[in-house]
Amino acid sequence: MADRVYPTAKPNPQPPASTGAVPPPPAFPATKSQMYQRPMYRPPAPSKSRRRSRGSCCRCLCCWVVIVIILLILLAAIAGAIFYVLYRPHRPTFTVSSIQLSKFNVSSSNLLTSSLDLSIVARNPNKKLVFLYDDFTVSMTSNGADVGDGSIPGFRHDAKNTTILKLTAGVSGQSVDPSVVSDLKKSTVPLALDLETKAGVKIGSLKTKKVGIKVHCEGFQASAPAKGKPGVAATPDAVCQVKLRVKIWKWTF
Repeated sequence: MADRVYPTAKPNPQPPASTGAVPPPPAFPATKSQMYQRPMYRPPAPSKSRRRSRGSCCRCLCCWVVIVIILLILLAAIAGAIFYVLYRPHRPTFTVSSIQLSKFNVSSSNLLTSSLDLSIVARNPNKKLVFLYDDFTVSMTSNGADVGDGSIPGFRHDAKNTTILKLTAGVSGQSVDPSVVSDLKKSTVPLALDLETKAGVKIGSLKTKKVGIKVHCEGFQASAPAKGKPGVAATPDAVCQVKLRVKIWKWTF
């Protein structure tokens, strides 16, 4: 029987022949921060049912707002109709009954000195409404030139009442535009009258907030004073226009 032969040592492996390739870098073990790094949290997308519920809530809110606005408008219209049926409100009327020019002189340097006596009739045609006026500012003009300024004290204008307002308006040394000097030196002078004030309405014990009103009268032809006699307007009893002046923020209508 033949004996087995056992090699005493393993043969040393021979290194591979050099091919010119760079061996890969050695692998390092993962760091502790890399081993325990948490994944990025991403919130779940909202479900379709939640988005639908939000959209339906917004639509319901808009519908309620529109309904409330419509109801308020209807209530205001009903209240206005009831007020009109009960009280039949009318604007006050103003009439210029007389204008006299006691002084009206334009100097060679285009300076005007004037004095005008006015008589105005104010009527309240309402049966149950009382008007409360603040002080009036009065302005007389001729072709855009200021020929007289004055004022009227405020007063209470009772229902179905007629009040006569008298005042004297004038200017002293008022500079006049040269383009209208020739018209002011004529024998008859065209005039226009403007009154401005604030007025409120009283209904029983209730008082409304005062609003601005403007009274405009035009179409007067007043003769110039001559030989110490005052000039008189040729068109008395002219009815004036009454307009409300409502101010909204920076604008006045």
